[in-house]
Amino acid sequence: MAKNKTAYVCSECGQDFPRWQGQCNACGEWNTISEVRLAPAKSSAGSVAGYAGAVGGGSKKLSEVEEFEAKKLLTGIGELDRVLCGGLTTGSVNIISGDPGAGKTTILSDLVSRMSQLMPSLYCTAEESLSQFKNRVNRLRLDCNEENLYLMAETNVEAIIAELEAKQVKFAVIDSIQAVVTDLANGSPGSPSQVKGSAQALTQYCKQNNVTMFLVAHVNKNNETAGPQTLIHIVDCLTHLECNDGQVRTLRANKNRFGDVDTVGIFRMTERGMLSVDNPSEIFLSGSTTESPGAAITCIRKGNRNLLLEIQCLTTEAEGEFPQRVCVGLNMNRIKMLTGILRKHTRTKIYHDTYFNLVGGLKIDESETCIDLALVAALLSSLNEFVVPRTTCIMGELSLNGDVRPIDSGVPRVKEAVQHGFTEIFIPFRNYHKSMEGLGAKINPIKTIHELLELIC
Repeated sequence: MAKNKTAYVCSECGQDFPRWQGQCNACGEWNTISEVRLAPAKSSAGSVAGYAGAVGGGSKKLSEVEEFEAKKLLTGIGELDRVLCGGLTTGSVNIISGDPGAGKTTILSDLVSRMSQLMPSLYCTAEESLSQFKNRVNRLRLDCNEENLYLMAETNVEAIIAELEAKQVKFAVIDSIQAVVTDLANGSPGSPSQVKGSAQALTQYCKQNNVTMFLVAHVNKNNETAGPQTLIHIVDCLTHLECNDGQVRTLRANKNRFGDVDTVGIFRMTERGMLSVDNPSEIFLSGSTTESPGAAITCIRKGNRNLLLEIQCLTTEAEGEFPQRVCVGLNMNRIKMLTGILRKHTRTKIYHDTYFNLVGGLKIDESETCIDLALVAALLSSLNEFVVPRTTCIMGELSLNGDVRPIDSGVPRVKEAVQHGFTEIFIPFRNYHKSMEGLGAKINPIKTIHELLELIC
């Protein structure tokens, strides 16, 4: 009788090692390597190669390969269809990951209810009871076909596949891939071997039977999809639901075999569930009708979408020996750099406590530098008690020598601002284009921070 072999696998990245060690050399994490018992090797004759099912038969000429166009199915959830590039691809296997409480189960409950009106659908929950799921459907008042929607509380992959086959299900949700196990792999639920084996078995069934499936995936402490990297390679589409401060949720596709990955969907979490936001700029603008110092509006780029965002700043006299710098949703190092530029090139003395805030609870990535001019304008507006008109949009990056650097996608950002009624727009000089003059707004191309101060102060 052959002895079962063991391996030592990192639970964060899936890298294996010949023996145990404290730190993973691949991802740098500590105490994540554990012993995993390997299944005995099977003969090649009985194995199924490839994640999409059996392969082989030799090579074929390109002209001999049968062409198959993937069919798109609109889900009725606008922002989800946007992220999936025109709808859900039939026969695809998709992953949705996110922090606990981000709304993964909520949006999938809505999705499976909608799909049940079109085809037999199944929701397999391995983390909650069936009564909990039904209570959620009733609480969110989801419109579903109760005769076409099957619920299942199961952790065994083979039992799930048998149920899919028996009910002829064409759309399924597995919640979650870290909670199910397969008889073809050893280890506890959530171990790299079980996650990989379960995903492979489910994917093979879906590809061979044209079943569309969503897998819920956990995240690690770095907010990345937990489990081995093989899991990401197996599936067709990898989406991540990000929970911003407040009720705003953003959904982004990090991998999509049937479309691009430069699309972001924006949702609002309400008592009725996850609602698509058709005009996100309305969330990130305060909507105030009165103009006051300390506010400036800019246009950021989230994926391939342009969003108008209001930046607010408040300056007060410092109560202590050292002024405080507080910012919500912004990078503190960027704030310190901008205040240094002001002190150096404009001789502005900032001996005040300074507070920055983004309306709507959005978080700005460090790579989004087009908000530099708006941050400076909001700071000077609060400091010197002047008002930046709410019909003015300011965008541009500041360099350390006080010059205004160009930003990417300048023309689409300007068009987005004009569509929302902004009549005066400040942009970097190198982003200026003659086509902007015919948009109906006053365009102010600027080269240095001094030119900005002369125009707004």
